[in-house]
Amino acid sequence: MKRIALVLLLAGCPKPGDDVDPKVKADGHYLLAQAAYLKGDFATAHKEFAEVRALNPTDPRLPAAEGEVYLSEVKIVEAIELFEAATKIDARRGTNWSRLGYLYLLKGEKDKARAAIEKALAANPKDFNALDSRADLLLGEGKVDEAVKDLVLASETAPDGADYALRGAEMLKKNKRDDEALALLENAVKKKITNPAIWSDLGDRYVRLQRLPEALNAYTEAAKADPKEPAYWELAGEVQKQLGKPAEAELAFRNSLKVKERGVVHVALARLCQAKKDDACVTAELDKALATASGEDLRETVELAELLASLNRKKDALELFRQVSEESEQKLNIDLHLRTARLARELKDEVTEKAACTRALSSGQAGVKCP
Repeated sequence: MKRIALVLLLAGCPKPGDDVDPKVKADGHYLLAQAAYLKGDFATAHKEFAEVRALNPTDPRLPAAEGEVYLSEVKIVEAIELFEAATKIDARRGTNWSRLGYLYLLKGEKDKARAAIEKALAANPKDFNALDSRADLLLGEGKVDEAVKDLVLASETAPDGADYALRGAEMLKKNKRDDEALALLENAVKKKITNPAIWSDLGDRYVRLQRLPEALNAYTEAAKADPKEPAYWELAGEVQKQLGKPAEAELAFRNSLKVKERGVVHVALARLCQAKKDDACVTAELDKALATASGEDLRETVELAELLASLNRKKDALELFRQVSEESEQKLNIDLHLRTARLARELKDEVTEKAACTRALSSGQAGVKCP
């Protein structure tokens, strides 16, 4: 009997933590939910937010916090419902309106999006997400200048605003306003708004304008900003070649190879060796090119084939041209088919020539003539 009484007594005792304020418990679950959200574990985040709601149903942070989870899951209807609730709790918090504006845009409700975005910007004129959303609206209305203006402002206010500057430049480019696009990117760089993509874009534009020293600087800056991307050093090497600086070009190509061994770069080095009439060097680089070529990159394969052709290994070159010319994804690559046909004719390979010509002519493009 005493034992039973003791058990009953213990059962009636409060468990450790039973006297903890529910709001304190709720805070713990809220932190766990946020941690799960940041890890991309959305199911756990929702589960923890449900615990918060059970313990502290009036927690004002809940709607916006769980709305962010639904936003990441691209569950637009659920996210809108929660952010609308969040605006009723705190109508002065611009982020809630900014999120709503973006979500309404995704849903195609432009009037609601515009109203929400304007409220977001009234609360915070430097809300780069709202500026981005308004730029989309303005562009849809054909108001390119105003859209670009918003993107430029977003680029200046966002922690990493370079992508906004690039978008603005792309809008101008699509409207055949290349000079203004270049000026936009140059101004961004002056304001230290940069990333590898901006430097690379600038490099490409400078090359087209034959402003080679500036192109070289841009590609070099891109390479420094993204040390894991080998293409930027390769581009810098190509510019050095055009500037008549083979030693500097070789150094840039070697820097590219330090990042990643690629056949196309060994082809570029072989070309430098050819210019020096260093046959041993050409052979060494060709062997490395053949060993490291992926076989999946069209430019690399074509460059390698051209090198082989220049070294009087035309049968090997034709075989490479034939293989890529026959690939289904190259069906409309008329230049490739014609190059294959020309080399086939030179080697008196009628079968390959006829097949390549047939592919070129089947494109239906006017003015195409086989050799």
